[in-house]
Amino acid sequence: MPTEILMPALSPTMEEGTLAKWLVKEGDTVASGDLLAEIETDKATMEFEAVDEGVIGKILIPEGSEGVKVNSPIAVLLEDGESADDIGATPTAPAAAADEAAPAASEESAPASSQAPAQAAAAATPAPAAPQSADGNRIFASPLARRIAADKGLDLAQLNGSGPRGRIVKADVENAKPQVAAAPAADAPATAAAPAAAVSTGPSTDQVARMYEGRTYEEVKLDGMRKTIAARLTEAKQTVPHFYLRRDIQLDALLKFRGELNKQLEARGVKLSVNDFIIKACALALQAVPDANAVWAGDRVLKMEASDVAVAVAIEGGLFTPVLQNSDTKSLSTLSTEMKDLAKRARDRKLAPHEYQGGSFAISNLGMFGIDNFDAIVNPPHAGILAVGAGVKKPVVGADGELAVATVMSVTMSVDHRVIDGALGAELLNAIKDNLENPMMMLA
Repeated sequence: MPTEILMPALSPTMEEGTLAKWLVKEGDTVASGDLLAEIETDKATMEFEAVDEGVIGKILIPEGSEGVKVNSPIAVLLEDGESADDIGATPTAPAAAADEAAPAASEESAPASSQAPAQAAAAATPAPAAPQSADGNRIFASPLARRIAADKGLDLAQLNGSGPRGRIVKADVENAKPQVAAAPAADAPATAAAPAAAVSTGPSTDQVARMYEGRTYEEVKLDGMRKTIAARLTEAKQTVPHFYLRRDIQLDALLKFRGELNKQLEARGVKLSVNDFIIKACALALQAVPDANAVWAGDRVLKMEASDVAVAVAIEGGLFTPVLQNSDTKSLSTLSTEMKDLAKRARDRKLAPHEYQGGSFAISNLGMFGIDNFDAIVNPPHAGILAVGAGVKKPVVGADGELAVATVMSVTMSVDHRVIDGALGAELLNAIKDNLENPMMMLA
């Protein structure tokens, strides 16, 4: 029976997306690994692959459609011997009846990032009859999965399906060993998905429009990224108990050291920025204060081993926070090269989800815009974020009591009080300050 292809969830927080472009048309034959469509999430445009074989019987959602909900049908896949006349019989959910109706969800609804590499089309042999478990309940599996299971001598009742609604898909049987039950997934704290839109506590759209009746304005439609930013940061500000710690950091030693290093690195085409030193300083501080290298996970705190530091990158219409993993073990030149690459691809919206998800701590630097200081909003599940201002010449009192002029950078660390208490946060910020004011120590 025809199988629905569902809108995939291409990231843990995706609830809807834009079907930007179909790469197939009705009547096309597809095999595992073939590209079906390009889908825009709030962060990037990603290609969506097939993991089953068949013929595209009908396209339900035209390209360019916005706000397509995850797991909603976008097309119908026909198996051998089926035609478009059979589409009307397509179910909308798996039924427990003992007939041969296929489950509604097809393997194509799995996230593109979890797809197996393209494989040759399976031999055109009849699929085994739909199996049943020991208690008589039907086991839902795709025709291709049933054929592979029969070839490998697998008992489908022993497998856990990773497809929509628990359906057993090709990857499940390819990764399983004969007569060995799939290992149950380890319990892990769930991260709540971002809501589709921020909760409105102010006037409605119509009420605001009436306030400006008679005035000239341009109405700007919110894209997926702006909706997600609004929702996540509203939720963060309302639910995360923020507190703020501020320090002034003298940069003269760092600026001198940076100039010397850049002269030596010039032949390699590497030019270190102050931001590269800030990333390294935060990464090493998280190692020096390991209790602060943690994230909030709903009913527990996860203490991280490595320092994975996220850095806010402004792009047109929003921002990304690409993550530099293992920043504590990487050299300044490596961090600089990786950061430039991530920033460029962020602006082109070419980052993969694993490149902007995760991390335990973030940096937001507005110093290049002349901002002296500001307060940033913690981005859950991070425990903190460092807001960095510009380095400005200021009078300072030296250790000997003499008045001098120094380049001073003001920073504010916003902290999630559920993870980091005041004294621990102060210890972390002091470690960051020490690293930046004694930059040679970061190379020791």
